Amino acid sequence: MSVTVFIRYQLDPFKRAQFEEYSKRWLTIIPKCGGDLIGYFMPHEGANNIAFALITFESLAAYEAYRARLRGDAEGMANFGFAEEHKFILAEERTFLRKVVL
Repeated sequence: MSVTVFIRYQLDPFKRAQFEEYSKRWLTIIPKCGGDLIGYFMPHEGANNIAFALITFESLAAYEAYRARLRGDAEGMANFGFAEEHKFILAEERTFLRKVVL
């Protein structure tokens, strides 16, 4: 059974451009490390401080292997450092979802 990780970000609304730069970097890093990236989604209308990401994995074990590869990836660690340095992410929540099928 595949799982999709739904990540909800609360952003500093004055640093959305930095979050978008951060998100664009993940577009190549996540697939390289084994995630099937559905996408990052920026605020457009409504709340200006909420963004989302969706990443699918074959299983929870595949997600755990991805996390281990990500921790060893220089680009991934640099991107985490970029977020920490600039503090544009105020909160981050992960929810694990499964697709409803007949």
